[in-house]
Amino acid sequence: MSVLIFADQFQGTIKKSALEAVQYGSKVAEQLGTQATAVVLGEVSADELASLGRYGAAKVLHVADARLNELETGAAVKIVAEAAAKENADVIVFSHNFSGKAIAPQLSARLKAGLVAGAISLPDTSAGFVVKKNVFSGKAFANVNITSAKKIVSVLPNTFNVEEGSGTATVEDFAPALSDADFKVKVVKVETVSGEVPLTEAEIVVSGGRGLKGPEHWGILEDLAHALGAATACSRPVADAHWRPHHEHVGQTGFTVRPNLYIAIGISGAIQHLAGVNGSKVIVVINKDAEAPFFKAADYGIVGDAFEVVPKLTEAVKKYKGK
Repeated sequence: MSVLIFADQFQGTIKKSALEAVQYGSKVAEQLGTQATAVVLGEVSADELASLGRYGAAKVLHVADARLNELETGAAVKIVAEAAAKENADVIVFSHNFSGKAIAPQLSARLKAGLVAGAISLPDTSAGFVVKKNVFSGKAFANVNITSAKKIVSVLPNTFNVEEGSGTATVEDFAPALSDADFKVKVVKVETVSGEVPLTEAEIVVSGGRGLKGPEHWGILEDLAHALGAATACSRPVADAHWRPHHEHVGQTGFTVRPNLYIAIGISGAIQHLAGVNGSKVIVVINKDAEAPFFKAADYGIVGDAFEVVPKLTEAVKKYKGK
């Protein structure tokens, strides 16, 4: 028996969220007295695959099929199911990212496995297999006991720190039979959004709202983000007004982020926005309206004009970093 982890990649590099899932799965394996095996799809170098051993994987099953460089959900479900059977895995771990959200529910139905989506703790195995997760947009927690023989858990990104060790995983070629029928979606074009830090994996996020008054003022936010090595984000009204692209929209109807630090500039803090960011470890709010609801959720708040405060904050960060 083993714990199987789906480790997704992008352009040949294992994603940070996948490393979190691998480390989570390895700790579950320790609890159960077994080993952790990762499964990776697409063209990835041998060194990159072996490096998963530094995060707890004892073995990596590699499906080196170029058609899998882009996610094809149907084929991925089939592959992970066959990998689970091969490894006699009763527990399967995903990251709760785009790939995990697409594959885990279908795999759950296929294997008749219980699923906890968005886990924020290791399972309690003292009396069952109990996993903690957020509910009601992060306002409460639920402890879910998976009683099925097969168990699937997807891990909420940026919840667990990644600690790199010194191990090396054994890499094994895995070639389940795949037909053209397994590839129902054909990718004809990929447009990559350029940026220094992917929003969903960023440890620091600097976000702006209507308080910035227009897209022409976004430079002060970008300067701060650059100084901090942060990703940029925005509230929904900003994206709807086309001040910023929709892939930067965070909130209940946008991306959910859980960075170590979330800086909200000129955002009032409506409940829909809070639902997407309230998992952040530290929230800093900059707003000239002292009654803005966001201050109630903030760890630190600055009541002031963003056009005065943010440039000074940027200079302080640069001075601290010696830039």
